[in-house]
Amino acid sequence: MDRQKQRIPLGVWALGFVSLFMDISSEMIHGLLPLFLVSVLGANALTVGLVEGLGEALALIVRLFSGVLSDYLKRRKLLVLGGYLLGALSKPLFAVANSVDLVLTARLLDRTGKGIRGAPRDALIADLTPASIRGAAYGLRQSLDSVGAVLGPALAVGLMALTADNFRTVFWVAAIPGLLSVVIIVFFVKEPQRIESKNTRLPFHIQEMRKLGSGFWLVVSVGLVFTLARFSEAFMLLRANEVGVTTEFVPVILIIMSFTYALGAYPAGMLSDKWGRSGLLLLGLAMLVITHLVLAFSSNPTQVAIGAGLWGLHLALTQGLFAALVADTCAPELRGSAFGLFSFATGIAILLASVIAGALWDQFGSQAAFLSGAGFGVMALIGGALVLKRIHHQTHS
Repeated sequence: MDRQKQRIPLGVWALGFVSLFMDISSEMIHGLLPLFLVSVLGANALTVGLVEGLGEALALIVRLFSGVLSDYLKRRKLLVLGGYLLGALSKPLFAVANSVDLVLTARLLDRTGKGIRGAPRDALIADLTPASIRGAAYGLRQSLDSVGAVLGPALAVGLMALTADNFRTVFWVAAIPGLLSVVIIVFFVKEPQRIESKNTRLPFHIQEMRKLGSGFWLVVSVGLVFTLARFSEAFMLLRANEVGVTTEFVPVILIIMSFTYALGAYPAGMLSDKWGRSGLLLLGLAMLVITHLVLAFSSNPTQVAIGAGLWGLHLALTQGLFAALVADTCAPELRGSAFGLFSFATGIAILLASVIAGALWDQFGSQAAFLSGAGFGVMALIGGALVLKRIHHQTHS
């Protein structure tokens, strides 16, 4: 294959920078939102949990249908643009919110936008990218997205210091990178010629679901098993606070995680194109087991920071590679549906894992929660190795 074909397309770079700017915008707000709800609007912890939980649940549901719709319409850019535009327009609502209800509305709009754009965007990357560099393309987008997750909280901390903790000013500034992401989509993302099919049914029709193929459903099964070993990063933040990280410095733990994620995602994607996905995915899961053990036995902030860095490396070795596997194993005309279904299934698994971890934390303490994650991880390593072997055989036969 010649060098020209091996270059990551401009559209993929553009989508990477779109993710970067939107993540800066979102993380500037979301890192401060719980404190804003409690200290400015007088909300309690239950309200904070409901705002976050309802937003994430809505994003999961919308993500499923947006992927299917992008296949049915045979257009992805319009949905990607609409999702990012809705996310950008939600940001000023946080700045003017004077009630919990308006914050909830803004959060639901923001998460709806995320749900609309996610699956069509991932499918569009596969549409734009040659199969031989697909891992690198998804790794690049994940890396740039994670750079935004580093810069967003850092900017929020700096602006809070400069404005004497003026939440609303920070939220207004956060709207700017969100709008930049929309501009990039309009001018720099071009949709390729789509593969036409005779299909006129929505892919939820049983015959269309079967066309996704056994390889795709094996990827979903591996994703579910892997994800049950990984609960919400919020527990890592609680653990940091438990061992002595003060509240104002807790976001630094997320910055460390996002930094190692950004550093590792692109190289992991490139290596997966050369060496295959399975070995790196299993290495990523082994990294998660080690992470859980480090966090379970941490006794000071430095050890939690090490755990956060390992958590980011686990994400770097798994998230982009799963996206590449989905693209590898599904029909091109059903990529949106495939990404929507995969995201929905693994999102539900994360929620389930988080509920289990939370119950164990409440009943037996933080160490039990992280040890359970390590246990699930070991079981996932055994089962995942067997299933990934079958996937490798199918995709190379």
